[in-house]
Amino acid sequence: MMDKKRFLPGSILPRRTFVGLAVGASLVLATTACGGSPLSTATGTAASSGGAVVVGSADFPESATIAEIYAGALTAAGVSATTKLNIGSREIYLKAVQDGSVDLVPDYSGNLLGYVDPANTVTDPEGILKALPGKLPAGLGVLDAAEAQDKDAMVVTEATAAKYGSLKTIDDLAKVCGEIALGAPPEFRTRPYGLPGLAAKYNCVPGTFTPIGDSGGPLTLKALLNNDVQVADIYTTTPAIADNKLVVLADPKNNWLAQQVLPLVKSDKISDTAKTALNNVSKVLTTDDLISLNRMVSGDAKMDPKDAAAQWLKDKGITK
Repeated sequence: MMDKKRFLPGSILPRRTFVGLAVGASLVLATTACGGSPLSTATGTAASSGGAVVVGSADFPESATIAEIYAGALTAAGVSATTKLNIGSREIYLKAVQDGSVDLVPDYSGNLLGYVDPANTVTDPEGILKALPGKLPAGLGVLDAAEAQDKDAMVVTEATAAKYGSLKTIDDLAKVCGEIALGAPPEFRTRPYGLPGLAAKYNCVPGTFTPIGDSGGPLTLKALLNNDVQVADIYTTTPAIADNKLVVLADPKNNWLAQQVLPLVKSDKISDTAKTALNNVSKVLTTDDLISLNRMVSGDAKMDPKDAAAQWLKDKGITK
């Protein structure tokens, strides 16, 4: 997923990106060349250290909210935790975890795997989680993945879906692809899951590609609702989808990877207590929770991510 910096009232723009694939590839080579094996869980010297933990986030509201959830859960478990939010895109925050500027960040399984392994072809949830640990730079690990996902999606209005014969899938869209304009971030033109993926997997080549640089935000939504574009790349936890009765086209050929939320950690800084606390969050965090949290933070309520996280933790019984 791409970086999210702007968002609609009543909507949220998440976070995950293939930005800097070349950087990611060189990072893996550089770190693995130094020796050591990537870890699938946070174990090692920190298992009994119980040290303070710094939780970072990418620079979009959903990531910041999840980071505050992680920090709150750690604090409730007796682990000293602080936050360092809005660090930047994946190539920035992954480096921050490596150099110890932060100890963990929330990430998304599929795009994290695609970042550290640009040649990846695995798309299913289980396969991604199995492949990911062995591709991470030495010293980094991932903990349990949540059911919650936030994925790119091809989205149309109800009117557009009806006009072209009740569009339900990208296969359906492919039949009329040459007649429509597609709105998406500029990088969608070249990313593997963007125009190249639509062409390779669905033989869908839009008649017009309209680059819109707000990562599926207000400009993208406005263009879709005004019929300036007929299909747009909007993320699945965006409340505006339900608010505007938009149609998310199914992706039967898995052009987009599964994107489960999970903690990316510096393995030697995560104690057993911290690991348990974070895994307990993943046990109960759902996609519907993300949509609700996004509405709280980016909708009319304009809640601070820390306050929204505190409410979620209380509702789930993690805090009192």
